[in-house]
Amino acid sequence: MATRAQAGRSKSTARRRPAARKARPAARKGPSRIQWDRVGRVALTVVLFAVLYSYFNPSIDFYKTYTGTTAAKAKRLELLRENRHLHQRIQSSGDPLVVQREARSQGMVAEGETPVVIQGSLGG
Repeated sequence: MATRAQAGRSKSTARRRPAARKARPAARKGPSRIQWDRVGRVALTVVLFAVLYSYFNPSIDFYKTYTGTTAAKAKRLELLRENRHLHQRIQSSGDPLVVQREARSQGMVAEGETPVVIQGSLGG
């Protein structure tokens, strides 16, 4: 009789069964196909290369600056030596012997001397 009672009910009052749930996949029983230790090593290597690359350009600039500074220091020392030499020449320029030697090298003649000009070559 229970079946008749249920059959007599309208469809709106009949109880529905909940929909069947989708079956979830079972957990893998074997080892994982992803080797996480290897993934970690590869990621660490990529990060290491990225860090090294970020240091590459500044290290090249540092080397160029170092070599440029070394060349500038050498040039500075050369100019300091030349400056000292020129200062010594200035200090000795007041000496009468130096003045006379410079004048004769420019073709000047001392007072009371007779200039003599020799033409032709001596060796030929």
